[in-house]
Amino acid sequence: MKRHFKNHLNKGYTKLISLKGEPESLAFGLAIGVFVGVTPTIPLHTALIVLVCLLLKKNITAGLLGSWLISNPLTIPLFYVTQYRLGKFMLGNASSGAVPQDYSLFDLMQKGFEVVVPLLAGGIVMAPFFAIPAFFIARSLILAVREHRHDHGKEHP
Repeated sequence: MKRHFKNHLNKGYTKLISLKGEPESLAFGLAIGVFVGVTPTIPLHTALIVLVCLLLKKNITAGLLGSWLISNPLTIPLFYVTQYRLGKFMLGNASSGAVPQDYSLFDLMQKGFEVVVPLLAGGIVMAPFFAIPAFFIARSLILAVREHRHDHGKEHP
């Protein structure tokens, strides 16, 4: 599993540094994708990322990459359980309710507001803690790689 995670990150890194565009736009797009990828909106991730990136004029491909990096079968259950409990705590009813077993938004919505509202509240509060560092890490990586390529006589993408 450790090797799979490392390969996943290496693929993401390679894709990110190969994208063309301004480092700020790429990093912001990636951060948008990470933000959306952390939230419990799975069937809507792609549409939300495209919409937000278009509205803010940020790199859509980087946004999709950000979601792909953060949202996977290993992280989703951890995010959702944590977000649900955080949301329940924030809304003042931390001790009631069971943790959902099925993690698709449509199935969660069938469980009603008792599950969906705390889950979304916790997700929206939690997402910036991943998206903000993702922006700064991505921007630093892109700038460093481009500077290295420039110093060695290679054009940056």
